[in-house]
Amino acid sequence: MNIVKLKKAIFSKTLLRGFISVAGLIVLWEVGRRLKLPGLAAVPAPSEVFQSISDSISQPKFWDHWISSFSRVISGFIAAQLIGIPLGLMMAMSRAFHSTTFPLLEIMRPIPPLAWVPASIIFWPTTELSIAFVIFLGAFFTVVINVIGSARSIDVRYIRAAHSLGSRPWDIFWRIILPAVLPGIFIGMAVGMGITWEVVVAAEMIAGKSGLGYLTWSSYVGGNYPQIIIGMISIGIAGYISSSLIRLLGHIVTPWQRTQ
Repeated sequence: MNIVKLKKAIFSKTLLRGFISVAGLIVLWEVGRRLKLPGLAAVPAPSEVFQSISDSISQPKFWDHWISSFSRVISGFIAAQLIGIPLGLMMAMSRAFHSTTFPLLEIMRPIPPLAWVPASIIFWPTTELSIAFVIFLGAFFTVVINVIGSARSIDVRYIRAAHSLGSRPWDIFWRIILPAVLPGIFIGMAVGMGITWEVVVAAEMIAGKSGLGYLTWSSYVGGNYPQIIIGMISIGIAGYISSSLIRLLGHIVTPWQRTQ
């Protein structure tokens, strides 16, 4: 049965359409570069990039950059979830706590994570801690807002019915609030993961000495333009893999959300 599902996934129309779109983009890119269309005249052609890929992936240093970025993203992202999810739940369940903390959250939330990079470099003792802190901020506010919004959207009649049947607050939390909030948590996690990759790349460009962002920037400084594209593609693939794993986890943890 699993083999049948795997074959359907591999030969599905969705995967075929995705392959066609990527292949079409590569063809248009190659044609535009050879015709020297505006905006593409100075960009390395896909054929040049593919030639450089084999050289890059054969170097251990290239994979060290992958490991550095992934370790930073995972550490900052997990810290954001461990703090942001409980905080969001407390804000959703307590009006007094919400009215105390939400104004501070709303003041800090519009500040772009990248604006924290100079301050974090000053305040944190090491570069790694400053980068991790900026990554933390990138995912923290997103998950908190999603948790609060999901909790506020719960139909109050469910909670009133549970109270009338003698349910305890802990039972209401586990059987009503948490199942209702979980989809929002995973949406916030997926969105936050995308933001963390944007943040870590920029932070590595500014303050890092390793990672995919540093690889991309150092390639630009060194004039290795095909490797710039390789770094950008690597960032996109890394972000796609990370978000896909979160969506898969959400699909497993919230079976009641499945449509088929």
